[in-house]
Amino acid sequence: MKLIPADTTIEAARIQFEILQRLTPEVRVKMAFEMSDYLRSIVEAGVRLRHPDYDKDEIKKEVLRLMVGNRLFKQIYPDNEK
Repeated sequence: MKLIPADTTIEAARIQFEILQRLTPEVRVKMAFEMSDYLRSIVEAGVRLRHPDYDKDEIKKEVLRLMVGNRLFKQIYPDNEK
């Protein structure tokens, strides 16, 4: 896995890593949860765009399926036809 994005210089990445290392564990955990929530909202928006006919429960299930994968989703919802 590449740690430095293509649009970031090595010096900028070094400074960013230094700043992140100075954060407390609590702040890093909070940031991780915020990023997770943000990703989930992006996935949900994509599901809504692709499936405007889905109700709230169908959207929730589809987001879950996309995030955990088909195999685990089928173990959680064995009777779901999707």
